[in-house]
Amino acid sequence: MLKHHWFTATSLALLALFASALSQADAPTSIRSPEWAQPVGDQYNLYQMTPTLYRSALPDSRAVPLLENLKIGTVINFLPESDNNWLKAPSIRQVQLVYRTNHVDDSDVLAALRAIKEAEANGPVLMHCKHGSDRTGLMAAMYRVVVQGWSKEEALNEMTLGGFGSSNGFKDGVRYMMKADIDKLRTALANGDCSTSAFALCSMKDWMSNAVKAEAKP
Repeated sequence: MLKHHWFTATSLALLALFASALSQADAPTSIRSPEWAQPVGDQYNLYQMTPTLYRSALPDSRAVPLLENLKIGTVINFLPESDNNWLKAPSIRQVQLVYRTNHVDDSDVLAALRAIKEAEANGPVLMHCKHGSDRTGLMAAMYRVVVQGWSKEEALNEMTLGGFGSSNGFKDGVRYMMKADIDKLRTALANGDCSTSAFALCSMKDWMSNAVKAEAKP
């Protein structure tokens, strides 16, 4: 019962935070924290989160020289459409991880965070969706919390008040973040697990694959 009350109180607090953030987001002016992602130019909703991580809306072919100038080594795309039509630079690797915020689960987040961390070993990374606000915003917030150790409150403030645009997808991202178990996500990320649940589809596939490999051994 105590655990139930704690979860309810936490949920209400986060809902209150989100409602406050949305109301402030419509204000004519806002003060951005220096710790939040900082704008790079005035196109593509492009922001720098860390020395090796950027976020943006969908770029086009005119953005390629800029990405090359930023030494981007990998572009991670959360859209169902490939980046092949605009990204022709052979020096920039493409990763496509399709998901929607209204259907997001731990396996989507772990796949994105793992892709970011692996790609950062080969240079700066750009992640994007169509507008650079909801899908990209959620993964940016989860990176802040799971990888960088920010609180959920800090990450939600940046996501909703950072000037990345407004979106109905914010509510889906907030809903996921409210119930996300950050400790489990960190453990799964460190262990190389595809999900926080042993019963997730990807976990079952991994178990079956390992079982087949074990059977094949002499």
